Amino acid sequence: MKKIALAVGCTLLFTGCAGMAFGSRANGPYGIYSGTKANDQVTDLAVAGKTGEACSESYLGWVTVGDSSVPTAAKNGGITKIASVDNNFMQVLGIYAKFCTVVTGQ
Repeated sequence: MKKIALAVGCTLLFTGCAGMAFGSRANGPYGIYSGTKANDQVTDLAVAGKTGEACSESYLGWVTVGDSSVPTAAKNGGITKIASVDNNFMQVLGIYAKFCTVVTGQ
């Protein structure tokens, strides 16, 4: 019984650490799996024919790599006029997390 309680306690203690690397940009709650999408900004540009994405990844919240900035997402999509900016966040067991910025525009 003590081993089960210890295992549950450790799981609860460490779950979500990878997602914390992205701060308030990562939509919780954290648990076994989280996958969320959120709209960040919308402009007056009506037509959005192109899409670009830029992502960052985190491992245990200790190592975070990547460039999920709006300029990088726009460049990856060949976008010079931005219509909208969205965010995607995914984490698994607090071990791995991925945060992406998705830009649409022309």
